[in-house]
Amino acid sequence: MTLTSFTTTAVILIGQSISGAVAFSPGASTTTPSSSSSFSFALNDAVNTPVEPPLNPLLSQIKPSKTVEVFSLVKQMEAEGETVTSLCVGEPDFAPPQCVLDAATDAMKGGQTRYTAVTGTLDLRKAIAEDLKSRKGVEYNPVTEIVVGNGAKQCVYQGLLAACGAGDEVIVPAPYWPSYPEMALLVGASPVILETNVDDGYLLNPDALEKCLEEHPKAKVLMLCNPSNPTGGVHSTELLTQIAKVLEKYPNVVILADEIYERLVYTDDGQCTSFASLPGMFERTITINGFSKSHAMTGFRLGYLAAPERFAKATSVLQGQITSCASSVSQAAGVSALKEVDESWLENNVEIMKEKRDYVLQELAKMDGVSVSVPPNGAFYVLPDVSKYYDGDDTQLCLDLLKEKKLALVPGESFGAPGTVRISYATSMEELQTAMTKLREFLESL
Repeated sequence: MTLTSFTTTAVILIGQSISGAVAFSPGASTTTPSSSSSFSFALNDAVNTPVEPPLNPLLSQIKPSKTVEVFSLVKQMEAEGETVTSLCVGEPDFAPPQCVLDAATDAMKGGQTRYTAVTGTLDLRKAIAEDLKSRKGVEYNPVTEIVVGNGAKQCVYQGLLAACGAGDEVIVPAPYWPSYPEMALLVGASPVILETNVDDGYLLNPDALEKCLEEHPKAKVLMLCNPSNPTGGVHSTELLTQIAKVLEKYPNVVILADEIYERLVYTDDGQCTSFASLPGMFERTITINGFSKSHAMTGFRLGYLAAPERFAKATSVLQGQITSCASSVSQAAGVSALKEVDESWLENNVEIMKEKRDYVLQELAKMDGVSVSVPPNGAFYVLPDVSKYYDGDDTQLCLDLLKEKKLALVPGESFGAPGTVRISYATSMEELQTAMTKLREFLESL
């Protein structure tokens, strides 16, 4: 269609849509001056009104991330000159190991700046496979069973997209990472929230899981975040084995095991069992991991998925149509993280995080109306109950806390845990001391 014909057609449509206006066609004259004047006014008004094409209706079902919202508000306040104490983002305060930074620099200088295979460089996939075999006791083919993505978050989404779809259900134990239910909706499935008990440390109860599976025959995926964001809870090998026994009765359910925090465990043995290593679970488990939490490489955006070939192949097809490969420079840094970083560096960070956890728990115990039933044994979060304040409205509590004390926490409601707040202690001890003082003063003023 030419510009002239398009304009003429548009005018015809507008003219016909105006109530009381004369019929209009190219070359025809208007019947009276008044009708012409009325039409011109209405036409100008219509042309000057911007038309906004509709968005995808799916977006009306998706909630924005509260963590991202709070973090964005903090950055806005800081840009306006305010000093904010923020415990809202799960990001280590230390830098990546020097060898990782050097590997990234060397990669750029050495010309490793081009596309890699969609699934990642073979060097990195081999390093991942070797690490999983030696530390976790699970063996993957680096050529066909590992997919490197742009952060673990992408791998979670692609894993869900490969394992379920419209009409299926995804079991999400609560408290949960806020992206899990929203990702389920994005793939067309329905999230089923499975409540856990605070007195159990919010760990998944096998009996409750079995009852949920019985009531939801359409369930195709179980989300299992271990260690947990936002609770810091760690499922023991014994408990995971009990969960696996339940799942044996439901062979069509895929387990999406998000193990991104598995290097941050504070139990005596410091171990976090990989769900895929349990008897009968390898063929139905999609394991997610990465480098952001263990090696402080959040900005590198590097994660991976390890799974049986049919899942890995499906996710690689999806990734090929979404983002293609992860950054070649980040991948070179990832190889260094797995091959060159001494275990003592990781162990030292665990000890530092444990000290911070203990400090936060100690300070929370001094605050009236704040409770933590079971101390967290992993990740770098505490999820205290603050429901005695604000009649349990944790969102309003966090908003007022930010306004009055310039302290940023994330409301527990966004994690499926109303009446709580999530505290990330992945920051400096000095910042934690300031934060605990601000929180105590704020609560005492209520």
